[in-house]
Amino acid sequence: MEATIKRQISLERYYDKEADVLYISFGQPAKAETIDTGGDVLIRVAPDTGEMVGLTILNYSDYLSRIRA
Repeated sequence: MEATIKRQISLERYYDKEADVLYISFGQPAKAETIDTGGDVLIRVAPDTGEMVGLTILNYSDYLSRIRA
């Protein structure tokens, strides 16, 4: 049986209205590598661990409209 480790992580977010981009960081924003999902969502991972450290959502207004439909 695998043990589950739970930890509390702060969520930082910033919306750039002019660029229509939402930035989400799990914990303090840090340098990361980006994985392009082929859509408007970019996954940010720590280069040393591969752990997901954030998301970037491009064209956020359109993205939000699509997921609400």
